[in-house]
Amino acid sequence: MPDLQSFGKLLLVGGGLIAAAGLILLIFGRLGIGRLPGDIFIQRDNIAFYFPLATMLLVSIILTLILNFIRR
Repeated sequence: MPDLQSFGKLLLVGGGLIAAAGLILLIFGRLGIGRLPGDIFIQRDNIAFYFPLATMLLVSIILTLILNFIRR
């Protein structure tokens, strides 16, 4: 039987990570990240397609740099 205290801690950490991710997305939205040149947006009559190619590359580079600094 799992310990309820460890399960409670797991839920708190998971909720904190989700809240932090939401805060980061709000900040990025206000800075205009997500609508960079290189992001693909196609809109037709009833369909809209959005592929954030440049944004994904930028986030990947930033996360790679941060994780490399943490590892060293």
